[in-house]
Amino acid sequence: MSTFAKRERLLLADLLETAGPDAPTLCEGWRTRDLAAHVVVRERRPDAAGGIVIKQLAGRLDKVMEEFAAKPYEELIQLIRTGPPRFSPFQLKQIDEMSNTVEFYVHAEDVRRAQSDWATRELDPVFQDALWSRLERTARLVGRGVPTGLVLRRPDGQTAVAHRGTPVVTVTGEPSELLLFAYGRQQAAKVDLDGDADAIETLHESRQLGI
Repeated sequence: MSTFAKRERLLLADLLETAGPDAPTLCEGWRTRDLAAHVVVRERRPDAAGGIVIKQLAGRLDKVMEEFAAKPYEELIQLIRTGPPRFSPFQLKQIDEMSNTVEFYVHAEDVRRAQSDWATRELDPVFQDALWSRLERTARLVGRGVPTGLVLRRPDGQTAVAHRGTPVVTVTGEPSELLLFAYGRQQAAKVDLDGDADAIETLHESRQLGI
């Protein structure tokens, strides 16, 4: 597994273990047990994981998720730590990095920021650049349904257009915070929003951000 994906995987496992199985998360309706089950199913049960994006498979995904959520919590944590099974495509370093760095970063923050005493992580510039690179590639996808124009901007001025339209809301922050905002964690992301007041309110109320 690649450096960033492996690091975020192990951090997520540690956070889930420390929080216990019934702690809140930023994922609506999910406790930590549900989030752990999701992570395991996503990389160990491809026959069901397709339900994450394919509505016709959602019923099967729900059933398999229930089965895994019923397993001992310690077993789920260990499955996350040890990673995908031997012949999984996630074992390939390039796929692991591409698919799991953002996944594990976001879910680690889902656990951390649902707690009352959380503090912003200090992330190194190389990791911030890696997150920005992924956000640039997915910006149009995560912003496709928002009701306003949406521009994501780093403090150094680099921008990514998530949705073309007017009025435009510009969201400024570090790549890690922009990524959380773009993936539907608007209330927890440390960002600044600039634009028409009504458009900003509309964007905040929108449930269309994210994949």
